[in-house]
Amino acid sequence: MTDQNDPGPSQEREARSGVARVAAGRVGALMTSVMDLHVRIALQEVDREKRRLISGALLLSGGLALLLLALIGAELALLLWLREAQGLSWIHAALAVAALDLVLAGVFVRVGGQLVKGPYLPQTTAGLSKTTRAILGR
Repeated sequence: MTDQNDPGPSQEREARSGVARVAAGRVGALMTSVMDLHVRIALQEVDREKRRLISGALLLSGGLALLLLALIGAELALLLWLREAQGLSWIHAALAVAALDLVLAGVFVRVGGQLVKGPYLPQTTAGLSKTTRAILGR
């Protein structure tokens, strides 16, 4: 005779299945929570980066406009000086100024390109890599 209070094999299987479902639900909720946290951090970081980039672009454009005006004045002065003091013809003086412009432009593009490089969302990238390593056990 079997006792009515003794769980049978099917009841044990159902209990184990229920525990597995609860554990899977908890893991899913944990992963959802972690990803929500990363998304919130990324959004905050994007806002900071956006403000920084917009402010930087405005300041750079103002500075570049003033730099352009100064360079036009300096090139005119250099062109006149090369013509008068060095005795060059107008075409030779203009070519000398253009060569100087090309050299300076190359230096500016090289340095500016290096400054623009880099990760824009370092906290988000670091957080996601840490989470991925923790979840995968690496």
